[in-house]
Amino acid sequence: MTGGTVGQWVGQWVGRWRESEVLGQLVRFGVAGVVSTLVYSAVYLPLTAWVLPRAWAVAAVPPAFAVAVVCGFFLHSAWSFRGHGTRDDSGRQHLKFLAVQGFGLVLNALFTWVTTALFHQPAWVALIPVVLITPVATFALNRQWVFG
Repeated sequence: MTGGTVGQWVGQWVGRWRESEVLGQLVRFGVAGVVSTLVYSAVYLPLTAWVLPRAWAVAAVPPAFAVAVVCGFFLHSAWSFRGHGTRDDSGRQHLKFLAVQGFGLVLNALFTWVTTALFHQPAWVALIPVVLITPVATFALNRQWVFG
């Protein structure tokens, strides 16, 4: 593959994503995710630094996640996925969103438990997979199942 061919392929790929609005959704989801991550960290880190012992850092995940989910729901429903799919006032969409967030909560708790309790790492190390893996999984599920 030559440089021009790769450049053309990337250009076509970005163009397809732009036309399908996935690129805009992904950027908005990323910005909203940064805000939610900051909110999550603002709750999680003080709890793990001053309240809980390292082996119990996983206990900081539910309250941090709950606050971040509330923030994330409003950002994602009003901004990240605006104009995508349909909105359901019956409560079904809210339940789907909560199910996806529950999955994210389980992932975050698992990452936190493994890094802090099993590998005896500082609590902040758990934020690495929490920030890199969970958002990818929840974006895909939110886009296809909740707001699709």
